[in-house]
Amino acid sequence: MTEHRIVPVILSGGSGTRLWPVSRESFPKQLWPLVSDRTLMQETALRADGAGFAPPIVVCNNEHRFLIAEQLRDAGIRNARIVLEPVGRNSAPAIAAAAVLVAEEDPDAVLWMMAADASITDTAALQAALEAAATAARDGYVVTFGMQPTAPETGYGYIEIGDPLAGADGVYDVARFLEKPDPETAARLVSTGRHLWNSGMFVFTARTLLRELEAHAPAVLPPVRQAVAERQNDLDFIRLGVDAFKACPSISIDYAVAERTGRAAVVPAKLGWSDVGSWSALWDLGEKDAAGNVALGDVLLEGAEDCYVRSDGMLAAVVGLKDVVVVVTKDAVLAMHRSQAQDVKKIVDRLKAARRPEAVAHNRMYRPWGYYETLFLGERCQVKRIVVNPGRRISLQSHFHRAEHWVVVNGTARVTRDAETLLVAEDESVYLPLGCVHRLENPGKIPLTLIEVQSGAYLGEDDIVRLEDTYGRA
Repeated sequence: MTEHRIVPVILSGGSGTRLWPVSRESFPKQLWPLVSDRTLMQETALRADGAGFAPPIVVCNNEHRFLIAEQLRDAGIRNARIVLEPVGRNSAPAIAAAAVLVAEEDPDAVLWMMAADASITDTAALQAALEAAATAARDGYVVTFGMQPTAPETGYGYIEIGDPLAGADGVYDVARFLEKPDPETAARLVSTGRHLWNSGMFVFTARTLLRELEAHAPAVLPPVRQAVAERQNDLDFIRLGVDAFKACPSISIDYAVAERTGRAAVVPAKLGWSDVGSWSALWDLGEKDAAGNVALGDVLLEGAEDCYVRSDGMLAAVVGLKDVVVVVTKDAVLAMHRSQAQDVKKIVDRLKAARRPEAVAHNRMYRPWGYYETLFLGERCQVKRIVVNPGRRISLQSHFHRAEHWVVVNGTARVTRDAETLLVAEDESVYLPLGCVHRLENPGKIPLTLIEVQSGAYLGEDDIVRLEDTYGRA
């Protein structure tokens, strides 16, 4: 790395509960195309692709690793390093792990830390702000981006601007960081002209971050260094040492460093930035019709005004409503006033308390080989639609409690059944008795689609004994 190449570090640890029912733990908002035909993860990675940037480091949890790798490949991002957190420990340990990795090669490399789930519309302004931030970062500053407020927003923290920073045009000392305010305080802060929204993006060198962590959050760095030292390469992924990383305190980079360092700086910027943190934010970002409505999917509006209506499933018809959000998925519907957008998390909390699966998982579940979705679930019987991507295969496995019947709808399946290997074509089927060792493969060039009928005393996903797996799952 040269000093002119910036290392993008993308943190992908959030679950985006305020965008339920689309965003859930199993498939969070950064993996969805919410503001364009690309996902938020892809948009984020593409902002930092090309001349002047090193390949990105993405820090994410184990469950999302194949989805993220596939999305980066689809976006044309090459040589990304995907670092897997054994457990979530907030942003400070995550960025510390990336800094330790980069410091092994070049401790003076500039890191640009950003969340995977934000939207930025003015990329030219972003480039100018980043150049200013990198200049200050090379002088040993911890630099953040402060967004010029467009409203007295209560969902963001604020930054008070201090004096201009010598030797770095467009960069200022941070006078102080402020927590998310109440409406009255937010209005006052915006009126001063010296307070900015805290974007959560940071720029610093690896050396600077590690120095500041040692000084202000000394409990973070030793277990992170050990976790990086114990790392293992697994396919396209870097697995951090499990026990060492679990020993890290859970703390954000704001609390660990930004609010404690004497070297905090800020670049004021107007980037068309949004954290895409609520359905109301997506209404702000969306393309509106003459009545101010944003409509996505199979939607029919009659006399509606200033509404956000999205359907990823059945027809959604809205009549005579104003300022509402209606979101339809295959297994849930959300309807609310736009002013209540911050309260969606309360619904998710109630669903979790009731142990409802809709709180964390979609009906369609993605796997490294493709996906499946449940079509019917009854007593001793379950019907699924399974799609296996070309060249992929499920694990070699068996079940203690269920038998399965596979009917091929599209494509050709190669099926292992105990000692047999069978080719099953469209409109053909194969029976897998309880306890048999089996595997499904797609040897073709088009997606393989089949219907699976399960029967047995227990039909849970944990009734899988994996004997061999291409993707390193236990």
